[in-house]
Amino acid sequence: MSAVSRLAVDRYQVLADKQWELLELLLPKSEGRVGRNFANNRLVVEGMLYRLRTGSPRGDLLRELGSWQTVWKRHRRYAADGT
Repeated sequence: MSAVSRLAVDRYQVLADKQWELLELLLPKSEGRVGRNFANNRLVVEGMLYRLRTGSPRGDLLRELGSWQTVWKRHRRYAADGT
C-alpha cells in the first residue's frame, strides 16, 4: 500500500492498534473454508464500522476502505453466525 493510500485509510480508521489486536482474536478465520482466504480483515472491519458510524448505504463505501461487496458480505456472514 502506498504512503498516500495508507494516510487515506488512517483518516477513516476507527480502531486503535491495541483494540484491533483484541478484536482480531474473536473473528473467524478463513482457513478450512471453501474459496479464497479472507483479505485484509482489519480493512473490512473498519469498512463495517464506517458504514455503521455514517449510516451510508452499502454501495457508498469509500474506496479506501475496500470493496463494498466484501464488507457487505462479511458483515452479513458475521451477523448470521453471531460473530
